[in-house]
Amino acid sequence: MEQIILAFEQEKTARRIKELLESSGTAACLLCTSADQVRRMVCKRRITTVVCGYKLRDQSAQLLAEDLPPFCSVLVLAPQNLLELLENVELFRLPTPVTRRDLLTTVEMLLRMGHRLERILAPRRPTEEQQLVDRAKHLLMDRNGMTEEQAHRFLQKNSMDHGVRMSQTAQLVLDSEDLE
Repeated sequence: MEQIILAFEQEKTARRIKELLESSGTAACLLCTSADQVRRMVCKRRITTVVCGYKLRDQSAQLLAEDLPPFCSVLVLAPQNLLELLENVELFRLPTPVTRRDLLTTVEMLLRMGHRLERILAPRRPTEEQQLVDRAKHLLMDRNGMTEEQAHRFLQKNSMDHGVRMSQTAQLVLDSEDLE
């Protein structure tokens, strides 16, 4: 079963929604009460869907959504007058009280969208090539005292300058170590 995050100031609200979503088989729910918890959980578990109230303990839903990765969709459940205050057009909204059917179909749609976005945004580099690039970055970091970002930029720039794939540039860097 898919995992989603339920983030509400009132734990009672989150538990009612959790019961509904889990009993229907729609999603397994992780409960959070703060935006900080949501951010950590999304990054740690690559959660694609967050259902939350208008405001959490430490931040509004709108500010939270701006901090989340692009593959993560946010559904805000709140009274219509609060939903109208949301400026972020990328937020999904459902006015409360919400029907069971509307909630389930909306969450199912967001989960499907999350999978598609993850595939689109996922790195397209095969695992072997990624490992080669990672080894070259580590070598540059160790040998030249670069940060990971600087090493990545070095490989990227040299690849573009010479019109070759980044994995080919990485291989050249690794081969140069063998020559020393």
